[in-house]
Amino acid sequence: MAKYCSRCMISFDVEICPACGNKRVKEAEPGDLCFLTEKDRIWAGVLADVLKQNGIPFLRKSSIGAGMAIRTGPMFETITFYVCHKQLEKAGGIVDELFSQDVETDYGEDESE
Repeated sequence: MAKYCSRCMISFDVEICPACGNKRVKEAEPGDLCFLTEKDRIWAGVLADVLKQNGIPFLRKSSIGAGMAIRTGPMFETITFYVCHKQLEKAGGIVDELFSQDVETDYGEDESE
């Protein structure tokens, strides 16, 4: 059974939170908000759109807040995404599919052979 740390908002399969060392963890419940990923502003928009298309509700939180984003520009802003535990596996698959870098290369092969 998956465990949940309310401090870090992550789900894991060990008895102690791997992020903060919290020993007071609980069994993960379907409605627990879990960290999904953190993306820059441009990719966050893409991810939000894909999650909506797949019917996955999410919460997004800016790293610097609206006032600071206006002042510094969106270049320094990152968006953290959270989803309910019951949607975490499906949403994680979407993140993996969208942001995996599965690029095959032919480095080191001599084409003259």
